[in-house]
Amino acid sequence: MMKDYDTKSMRALYLQTSDIDGDRMRIHGHRGKGAKDRYAPLPQATLKTLRSYWKHHGNPRWIFPRLGRSDKEGPTAQEPMNYTSVQGALSRVLKQLKFKKRVSIHILRHSYANHLLGAGVNIRRIQQYLGHRSLNSTMVYLHLTTQGHQRAYGIIDDLVKEV
Repeated sequence: MMKDYDTKSMRALYLQTSDIDGDRMRIHGHRGKGAKDRYAPLPQATLKTLRSYWKHHGNPRWIFPRLGRSDKEGPTAQEPMNYTSVQGALSRVLKQLKFKKRVSIHILRHSYANHLLGAGVNIRRIQQYLGHRSLNSTMVYLHLTTQGHQRAYGIIDDLVKEV
């Protein structure tokens, strides 16, 4: 049973090997927001990293199995990695990097949405990837940058020149 704090940010811990579609380059997310299934894009570099990680643990079911204190229980784990293990790993990396800003798994979700928007991905597509029913929910995630404004102004300027 997932704890309350797991339900939003940590669904990825419950990904199974059958959820990775390397042919179509997508991940099948089960039981997301509103108990809906959805597909998210799977970048080639992420697929490569996931495959490498899977070779490390070799669990036939879980992408992120519980490894145990010995880091050797992965192949036989019957449940996924614990949320606190991920939080601890993130904290150690941030400390190692001497990163001072507050970062959480959920903040990484916001960053993902903002990077997609900044790269020109359609906002409706971002809404779909995040699993939001309402575009207003997606808008909360997005913080328009100066670069985004400049790009918009440039596009508008080019459109007006064509008229």
